[in-house]
Amino acid sequence: MSITAAIILFSVTWFMVFFVVLPIRYRSQAEAGEIVPGTPPSAPAETMLKKKALITTGVAAVIWLALFLTVVSGRISIRDFDMTDRITLPPPASTTGD
Repeated sequence: MSITAAIILFSVTWFMVFFVVLPIRYRSQAEAGEIVPGTPPSAPAETMLKKKALITTGVAAVIWLALFLTVVSGRISIRDFDMTDRITLPPPASTTGD
Protein backbone atom coordinates (compact mmCIF):
# COMPACT_ATOMS: atom_id res chain seq x y z
CA MET A 1 0.00 0.00 0.00
CA SER A 2 1.40 3.36 -0.96
CA ILE A 3 1.58 6.28 1.48
CA THR A 4 -1.10 8.09 -0.51
CA ALA A 5 -3.46 5.11 -0.30
CA ALA A 6 -2.83 4.87 3.46
CA ILE A 7 -3.64 8.56 3.94
CA ILE A 8 -6.81 8.29 1.85
CA LEU A 9 -7.88 5.19 3.77
CA PHE A 10 -7.36 7.01 7.07
CA SER A 11 -9.27 10.08 5.84
CA VAL A 12 -12.26 8.05 4.69
CA THR A 13 -12.23 6.05 7.93
CA TRP A 14 -11.95 9.23 10.02
CA PHE A 15 -14.95 10.90 8.37
CA MET A 16 -17.08 7.75 8.59
CA VAL A 17 -16.35 7.47 12.30
CA PHE A 18 -16.91 11.22 12.76
CA PHE A 19 -20.42 10.99 11.30
CA VAL A 20 -21.17 8.18 13.74
CA VAL A 21 -19.76 10.11 16.73
CA LEU A 22 -21.48 13.44 15.96
CA PRO A 23 -24.96 12.56 17.22
CA ILE A 24 -23.69 10.98 20.45
CA ARG A 25 -24.77 13.05 23.49
CA TYR A 26 -26.55 15.51 21.18
CA ARG A 27 -28.73 18.06 22.94
CA SER A 28 -30.68 20.63 20.95
CA GLN A 29 -31.27 24.24 21.96
CA ALA A 30 -34.97 23.44 22.35
CA GLU A 31 -34.15 20.68 24.84
CA ALA A 32 -31.81 23.01 26.71
CA GLY A 33 -34.48 25.73 26.80
CA GLU A 34 -32.15 28.43 25.46
CA ILE A 35 -32.75 29.18 21.79
CA VAL A 36 -30.34 31.71 20.32
CA PRO A 37 -32.19 34.24 18.13
CA GLY A 38 -31.66 33.54 14.42
CA THR A 39 -30.97 29.82 14.87
CA PRO A 40 -33.36 26.88 14.55
CA PRO A 41 -34.49 25.21 17.76
CA SER A 42 -32.90 21.95 16.55
CA ALA A 43 -29.40 23.50 16.49
CA PRO A 44 -27.02 21.95 19.03
CA ALA A 45 -26.75 23.67 22.42
CA GLU A 46 -23.11 22.56 22.75
CA THR A 47 -21.15 21.15 19.83
CA MET A 48 -18.22 19.61 21.75
CA LEU A 49 -16.40 19.38 18.40
CA LYS A 50 -12.89 19.25 19.86
CA LYS A 51 -13.79 16.36 22.17
CA LYS A 52 -15.63 14.52 19.40
CA ALA A 53 -12.73 15.05 16.98
CA LEU A 54 -10.28 13.56 19.50
CA ILE A 55 -12.53 10.56 20.12
CA THR A 56 -12.94 10.13 16.37
CA THR A 57 -9.19 10.23 15.80
CA GLY A 58 -8.56 7.52 18.38
CA VAL A 59 -11.29 5.19 17.12
CA ALA A 60 -10.38 5.81 13.47
CA ALA A 61 -6.72 5.04 14.18
CA VAL A 62 -7.62 1.63 15.61
CA ILE A 63 -9.96 0.81 12.71
CA TRP A 64 -7.41 2.10 10.18
CA LEU A 65 -4.66 -0.04 11.68
CA ALA A 66 -6.82 -3.15 11.35
CA LEU A 67 -7.67 -2.29 7.73
CA PHE A 68 -4.05 -1.44 6.93
CA LEU A 69 -2.71 -4.69 8.36
CA THR A 70 -5.36 -6.69 6.50
CA VAL A 71 -4.48 -5.08 3.17
CA VAL A 72 -0.71 -5.32 3.67
CA SER A 73 -0.88 -8.96 4.79
CA GLY A 74 -2.37 -9.93 1.43
CA ARG A 75 -5.37 -11.72 2.92
CA ILE A 76 -7.66 -9.60 0.77
CA SER A 77 -6.76 -8.64 -2.78
CA ILE A 78 -8.60 -7.04 -5.66
CA ARG A 79 -9.18 -10.51 -7.08
CA ASP A 80 -11.47 -11.26 -4.12
CA PHE A 81 -13.87 -8.53 -5.29
CA ASP A 82 -13.88 -9.49 -9.00
CA MET A 83 -17.13 -11.48 -9.26
CA THR A 84 -17.30 -11.26 -13.09
CA ASP A 85 -13.65 -12.09 -13.95
CA ARG A 86 -13.23 -8.78 -15.79
CA ILE A 87 -10.04 -7.68 -14.06
CA THR A 88 -6.96 -9.08 -15.73
CA LEU A 89 -3.99 -8.73 -13.47
CA PRO A 90 -0.71 -10.54 -13.73
CA PRO A 91 -0.47 -13.43 -11.28
CA PRO A 92 1.19 -12.65 -7.94
CA ALA A 93 4.99 -13.00 -7.89
CA SER A 94 6.26 -16.35 -6.74
CA THR A 95 8.16 -16.32 -3.46
CA THR A 96 9.48 -19.88 -3.72
CA GLY A 97 12.65 -18.81 -5.53
CA ASP A 98 12.12 -20.85 -8.74
